[in-house]
Formats: sequence, structure tokens, C-alpha cells
Amino acid sequence: MAHLGSRRRRAIALPAGLALTASLGFLPAGAASAAPGGSASAVTTAAVVKTDGPKLSYVVNVKSGSHTAKTVKKAIARAGGSIVIAYDQIGVIVVHSQNPEFAETIRTVRGVVSAGATRTAPLTTAMDNSVGTVSPLSAPEAKKAAARAAADQDPLEPLQWGLPAIKADQAHKRTLGSKKVTVAVLDTGVDDTHPDLAPNFDQRASANCVTGKPDTTPGSWRPAANESSHGTHVAGTIAAAKNGIGVTGVAPGVKVSGIKVSTTAGFFYTESIVCGFIWAAENGVEVTNNSYYVDPWLFNCKNDPDQKALVEAVSRATRYAERKGAVNVAAAGNSRMDLAAAKLTDVTSPNDSTPGTREIDPKVCLDIPTQLPGVVTTSSLGAKNLKSSFSNYGDGVVDISAPGGDSTVFQKPDAPATDGRILSTLPNGRYGYSAGTSMASPHVAGVVALIKSKHPGASPAALKALLYAQADDKACTNPYDINGDGVVDAVCEGGKTKNGFYGTGVTDALDAVRR
Repeated sequence: MAHLGSRRRRAIALPAGLALTASLGFLPAGAASAAPGGSASAVTTAAVVKTDGPKLSYVVNVKSGSHTAKTVKKAIARAGGSIVIAYDQIGVIVVHSQNPEFAETIRTVRGVVSAGATRTAPLTTAMDNSVGTVSPLSAPEAKKAAARAAADQDPLEPLQWGLPAIKADQAHKRTLGSKKVTVAVLDTGVDDTHPDLAPNFDQRASANCVTGKPDTTPGSWRPAANESSHGTHVAGTIAAAKNGIGVTGVAPGVKVSGIKVSTTAGFFYTESIVCGFIWAAENGVEVTNNSYYVDPWLFNCKNDPDQKALVEAVSRATRYAERKGAVNVAAAGNSRMDLAAAKLTDVTSPNDSTPGTREIDPKVCLDIPTQLPGVVTTSSLGAKNLKSSFSNYGDGVVDISAPGGDSTVFQKPDAPATDGRILSTLPNGRYGYSAGTSMASPHVAGVVALIKSKHPGASPAALKALLYAQADDKACTNPYDINGDGVVDAVCEGGKTKNGFYGTGVTDALDAVRR
């Protein structure tokens, strides 16, 4: 079976016919601090700091204690670093530097736990062209669907096979979710002017975090005309309003916010992700959706000094968000890899410069944020309720499964739906199909939002326990030959109640609102 390459965003191209655990040191809680004046060019008298390297972004992770942070910030300046922002809440400092020895130098400073470059290409130069294809819905398709819609359905809901697959249509007869619950979409940006998103959009919890520092300029969270529609599609799956137009979200009564963490070139770098989680945490978000992996490494190895720092920084951010009340849901990835295997081959990293081939141990080298402790790892299902052809899997890694779509040839939906992919919102008031674990994760995020609406006082740990307990058990699918060519495409390990393909089972929206 032909390999569908891994995508930075967790969406893939499917034609219509085929259609750490790492040490965690917290500083005293407080707002992030900006760069101290004059820190960019300070140098020691003992040596001249080099400035002839490419301008890169770094994260510096420090031990707890305000005195330690102050000392490290001074050392950063002496090493030729310019502080973009310091997240004192979690001890992560975002730095720019053209000193090619910056990381090695700062790691020797007392109080520094780890430090590393967040990219291998200079700031603003790399381009990523691996965006999954989105197919806009045609006018004839929309008209035909609207004619089939029941009185209690939005016009395009008959094409959304993913809703009945998780019983969301039945859940909506009981409740649409609470306006007091917000799901933050950390992604390529959300078009809040879309008529299906505007009624539920939470501007207060939205921002642009691309630089690593939050920008709350109105509209800064939207995708530009030349940027991906991915985040807008994800947002619609979660919370498109049930308002008599377009599609319906899994939790159409909750709020959704947009936290833009992807560059125009399409990369999700560590500093942006850290900013996104901190912004969500500080602005009362109850659920975050993360349909991406952190660039430029498909897997970040904790035995590499640079990559170790990236794991540490994002881990601190996700844990902080959970401590502040958020459940973090993430896509498992589209490389059809067994994340519980003894070894894997990565041929795509680093994806912002020249990729190489490396063999990695997925217990040491993590796909982040999805493999971080506490994050809800979501695999994808097609319309026949089988693991999607592209979805990653892994016994003990995947927590839950949900509709993410697949090739219509492999898993054709029942009528009136016609496309095996997921239909949702696109910028500029449009609608379209896409597929990937990117589309599975927001189904789960929507269910978590419904659970939170039902149990407003529940902690993130309690919400996750309910999510897993309410999931519909699904046994392993063996042999798994998704394209029917006689070759086994993946092997599922585990039992009926928890296994590598489906985790604790298929997420259940109806149980979320009645139990």
C-alpha cells in the first residue's frame, strides 16, 4: 500500500475518490516578562561573542526560583541572546541569537536545565509545502444535502457522518453544551467571521502566538489569505453553531477560540506552542485541541541536547495548562506508525532544512505534544468504524479514537453522506472536506467540552476519566488489510477494552451528556 507521507498538520491529502517525562521546575506564578532593556548585545569582557551565525530561536529552561531566572537572563545577554519573552510561570525563556555557540554556552550556566534551538533554518526563511489537500464543497452537493436535511438538522448535517458515529446527533437532543466552556484551537488560525463560527467565538481567549509572544490585536488569530484553512476546519468540527445554516459541531453550544501557532510558511515551532498553552491557561480555557506536531522534528529525542529542551519546554507548558484546568487533546499523527514499536525510521526530520534518515526509539524520541504525559492521544477512524489507513497507533500510546475520515474507496459512508472525509468550515464562509487525525482530535475535544458542560466542577483528571470510561469499547481489527490487497497493513495489540488501534474505544457524545 502506497505510503502517505506524514504531515506537519495532522491532515492529509485524500482525493475525493480515494478520497517526559522531564524534570519540571516552576517559578512563582505570574505574568510572562518581556526582555529587559539592553539585554540583546551585552558580552563578557573575557571573550568576544560570535554573531556570525544564522539568526535562530531558542528555548532556555531554568530551575525554579526567581533569583535563578534573573541570573540566567543576565547570562543570556552575555552569550549574545535577545530575550523575546520569559514565561516565568513555567521557567521557559524564548531567545533569539546569532551566536552559533549560544546553546552550548548557555547550557553551562548554573540554573539552566536545558536549552536548544527550536529550528534548524534561520528565522522566517523556511517554507513548508506539505499541507493536506482540502476539497471545497460544491454548490450542487450542498443543495442536495439541504434537501435531505431533517427539520432538526442544519442543511449540511446529512453529510457529516462523523456526528452519528459518536452519537453527537442524539446528544444534541439533550444539550448543545454550555457557553461557559471554551475550547481553544491551537492551529493555523481561525476565521471567526465565518457565519457558523461567529456565534460561538471567544475573542477574549484568542491570540496570535507565532512569535512566541501573544499578540491580541483584533483578528490576529485569523489565517491570512495565503495561509492554511486547517484551523478553521478544526474549529467547525468542535463548535460550529446549530443555527440553521451549514454544518453542526460536536458541541455546538460551547465557545471556541483561536490561538494561532503556525507560521505563514506552515511550521509549528516550540516557542509558538509554549505561548499557545500559556495563553490558554491564563485565559480560562477548559479544553485545548492540538492537531499538529512540533517542528522541525517528527520525533524529539531526549538524548539530543537541542531536542531535549524542546520536549522539556512543551511538557512544562502542557502541564501548566492542565494545572490551570485545561484538558489537552492531540492528534496521534498520520504516518501509519506503531508508536509503541521498539524502533521506528524517521526520514522527514528536520523538515525546515535538509531531512535525513534516522532510527529512533519512540520511548526516548517523542512525537510532541501527543506523546507527552497527560495529553489525550487520539487515533482516527473512517466511515466504516475502522482505523483510518493513515492513522498512527500504538498499544499504551493511543488513548481514544474518533472519526477523522479516510479514502472513500477504503471506507465509504452510508447514505446520505457521500465522502469518506470530514466536512467542516473553511475561511470566507465556505465548507469543505479534509481527513487526518487532525479531524479526529476535535471530535474528542468537542466531547470533552460536553462532559465539562455536564460536570462544570470536574478537574481535568476527572474529565479524562469520564471520557475514557464512557468510550464505546472496540476490539482490535485483525487482520487489518484496509485496501484489500492481501497484505496486512498494521497489527493491533491489546484487548477489547483498550488496544493500540482504538485506545479505550470510540468517543461517545451521548454518554457525555447523560451520565
